[in-house]
Amino acid sequence: MAQSDPITIFNRWYANAERAGEHLPDAVALATSDRGRPSVRFVLLKGVDGRGFVFYTNLGSPKALHLRRNPRAEMAFYWDKTGRQARIGGRVVPVSREEADAYWDSRPRISRLGGIASRQSAPMPSRAALLARLARVALRYAGRRIPRPSWWSGFRIVPDRIEFWSRRAYRLHDRALFQRTSRGWKRTILQP
Repeated sequence: MAQSDPITIFNRWYANAERAGEHLPDAVALATSDRGRPSVRFVLLKGVDGRGFVFYTNLGSPKALHLRRNPRAEMAFYWDKTGRQARIGGRVVPVSREEADAYWDSRPRISRLGGIASRQSAPMPSRAALLARLARVALRYAGRRIPRPSWWSGFRIVPDRIEFWSRRAYRLHDRALFQRTSRGWKRTILQP
């Protein structure tokens, strides 16, 4: 981990996890907090670059509501096949309308239909009711483009800290913490 750019390190580690056959290398535990009460769930990473780490959701979901009230979050990746972990923390900003539209249009048609049919995290009477709603949405958009609903978009964690962890024998793991400063990233080696 001698490199000074944590995004480059992350991208290399992510690619290594994919090559190693990690089942869902993009699965990441996302932690938010609302009024001091933490909440964690898994989401899928949908983009990473120098601006940050992107995921998408229904804007009425608990995570989106938390992020509007407290725009900070943490995420943690664990790739067992490579024995590595990456933790990212920072402020959260919405992605642009253009980014959200482009990602929405790249999704499989059934995923777009499901995104419209599901009122994420809201109670439902039965799975049959959800499938009936999906059928109605599919009928409404039969043969037509499925536009992104206004209540579905994405967020970007703009990292101010990124920590890398590598599994080592005898629990003497390697850890490196990168913290954003006004002059770039500062790297600190941490004890296991």
